[in-house]
Amino acid sequence: MAEIVYPPVIGAARTLFRALDLKIRVEGAERIPRTGGAVLVSNHISYLDFIFAGLTVLPAKRLVRFMAKKEVFDHKISGPLMRGMHHIPVDRAAGAAAFGAALKSLKAGEIVGVFAEGTISQSFTIKEIKNGAVRMAVGAKVPLIPVALWGTQRLWTKGRPRRLLQRHVPITILVGEPLYAKRGDDYDAVNADLRERMAALLDRAQRTYPEIPPGAWWQPHHLGGTAPTPEQAAKLDADEAEARAARHES
Repeated sequence: MAEIVYPPVIGAARTLFRALDLKIRVEGAERIPRTGGAVLVSNHISYLDFIFAGLTVLPAKRLVRFMAKKEVFDHKISGPLMRGMHHIPVDRAAGAAAFGAALKSLKAGEIVGVFAEGTISQSFTIKEIKNGAVRMAVGAKVPLIPVALWGTQRLWTKGRPRRLLQRHVPITILVGEPLYAKRGDDYDAVNADLRERMAALLDRAQRTYPEIPPGAWWQPHHLGGTAPTPEQAAKLDADEAEARAARHES
């Protein structure tokens, strides 16, 4: 497919990152396959995660087609960009269409990016993940590749003001070993394994991060930060889902 929009967007993002002197560290990019399909499964802590997760495939001279909620495609600014980059819209009320589109992309040899937690983790830990990524990988006979991002939440995350022009912010991006699942496997067990790998990557990213100040809002509770605990974050998510459902009914 023609790539008219994606390369300029990547170029603009990288230019901005250099101007802001973001300290981006990518480890494990050699694990991205040079050819063929793969499901890239990343944690989700920022509205900018698709940009940073996408950096993992650039050394392999590849692009990622991210699955993102339909509302992003409906926006007058982000919508044309998302469509131009051939990302995949996800309608929560009709998920089968997105699953089918992702499967088609994978079978065509594309890398599909998935935020399996569904929404941003406000605790900055790995939430429970859906097994759609595993089912897609099995259906297309491609590997699952876990990714952990850390530091992106400092730029723009849920419930916090955007600070997109911060300078010198460290960003850590870790790519884990591919995970291969096949038809007949216990999908829930594979999903649990995938989540454990993501959690281990994220923990390493957090503990090796250049800045670990006590009491920071962007640090997880178990590492001395003031972010909500996983239990508190789950309650925030539940309240948000209830409010969203009420708006749809009204």
